[in-house]
Amino acid sequence: MTDATGRDGTRSGSTAQPVGGAKGPDELRQQIERTRGELGDTVEELAGKADVKGRAKARAADLRDKAGAMTVQLRSTAAHAGHAVQDKAGRAGHAAQAKVPGRDAVQRHTSPGKARGAVRAGLGHPRAVLVAGAVAGVVLGASLVRRRHHGHC
Repeated sequence: MTDATGRDGTRSGSTAQPVGGAKGPDELRQQIERTRGELGDTVEELAGKADVKGRAKARAADLRDKAGAMTVQLRSTAAHAGHAVQDKAGRAGHAAQAKVPGRDAVQRHTSPGKARGAVRAGLGHPRAVLVAGAVAGVVLGASLVRRRHHGHC
């Protein structure tokens, strides 16, 4: 069926609803309300896309939340690593003390050759040195916090 313009009764760009297809005033009102709703949704969607500042703020808030969660996770991981290092160091210290006879009389010194070897090993494995430094920092920080908390400082 074609209308006076020679078309098949649909509007261009529409969802193929007939132009004069309403069979009464009630159906026409329903079509108008439906079209208003669709138009309102479209305008709202376009306004959201045009609000660059609002979208940037929302993205920044999302990134802050992710960074906060990552910080908590890293702190937890570092604390666990720090405790493990503390435990191993304590066990190694006790074992070393048990092996040293008359440890008060033993002189402690490090030869320059041993120090150079340690530095070379560190240069060969910078990531391990970085992790060890981070763990040492966490352990030191935890001990300072513990001391301050218990009133030792």
